[in-house]
Parts: sequence; C-alpha cells; structure tokens
Amino acid sequence: MKFAGHQHYGELVSDLFDAQAPGYDEDLFHPLVAGTLIDGLSPEPALLVDVATGTGAAAFAALRLAPASVLAVDFSPAMIERAREKAAQLDPEGRIRWQVATAVPLPVGDGEADAVVCASALHFLGATALAEWRRVLRPGGRLAFSISLASRLRREGAMGELMPKDLRIPATVEEAAALATDAGFHRATARVVTSDRGDRIRQVFAVFAEA
Repeated sequence: MKFAGHQHYGELVSDLFDAQAPGYDEDLFHPLVAGTLIDGLSPEPALLVDVATGTGAAAFAALRLAPASVLAVDFSPAMIERAREKAAQLDPEGRIRWQVATAVPLPVGDGEADAVVCASALHFLGATALAEWRRVLRPGGRLAFSISLASRLRREGAMGELMPKDLRIPATVEEAAALATDAGFHRATARVVTSDRGDRIRQVFAVFAEA
C-alpha cells in the first residue's frame, strides 16, 4: 500500500505490509471487494490506476474491463513482488504495469487516468488521497473505492497508529458517498459489501463516483 509521510514513517509502513505479503491472498474478502469495485467501472478504459494494489486483486479483476493498460502501485515491495509472480498466470499478455510507488503523489500526470480504483486502503492514505485521485482522473473519469464502516474499524495496535486522523470514517452509506462528493466528485453512490463466511462478518462501503 502507499502512504504519504516522512521517510521513517514510510519505512515503517512498508515493513509492516511486507510482512503481510506471504499470507495476504489467504483472505478471500480482498478479491470480493476488489471485484465489486471493478464491476462498478465503465469498460475499456485507456488507463486504469489501481492504488494500494496489495497483491493485485483489483488489478487482475480490472482485466475483464478490457483496458488498454493498468498501472498498479503499492508502497510495499513484497506486495508488488507477489503480484508479479501471480501475473505470469493471471496476466500473460502483460497489460498490468507494477510499480513500487507512493499513493500521494501518484506517478501519473494530471488527467491521464480514465479510472481509479482503491480497495480498502483509504483509511491508511488519508483525505489527501481523494484530492490526488481527482487530479489524475480526466473529466468524466470513474472512481471506485472501498472503506471500512466506522462501527467496524479499530484504530488499535501498530496498524491503528498508522491511520491518518484527517479522514472521517463513515457510519452510513450517505456519509460514505459524501467522502467523494466533498472532495469534488460527482454522482457519488455507495453501498455495503458483506461477507459472512464462517463465523466472522466482514463489511465495507463500496463508493462509486465521477470526476
């Protein structure tokens, strides 16, 4: 995942997510959320940017939109390396470009992206990420992101300490959509994505909007 901040903070975040990379794909909630976000985007974007790609769930799902190219970025070298290993089978044509990079700023020029997707990382990136997504999207470009419900997000432990405090964590679908609207996006909608596999219920808001 990608994070703004000084060098020491960035190294700490990178180390934490590098450590998660080997078992990251064991959590099946990640591809469920990623697929939901991708299904809300328009087909055939020239450039789709997957922010905080992790091991690539959203980037791989995006291939069904038949994009000209996908740029998948993450702050964690281990996450990107794992995604590249999977790409040999899941992206044999090499349409995805993997890059270790920050989320703020993104390695994308103003208005160059047709679509931006970010699966369950905004609570680590902070409010500045929304402005950055708007910068890189062309007018009319599509945004899809997910974020935890306020009732389910725990700002505890090492991970909790890394979460910026400038972002309001939404409690309702209206508040989730307002994150996009307040950042200057249009026609924002939101819905709850739920997984109840086993004895654990997982939920996030999926938000869709237009630049």
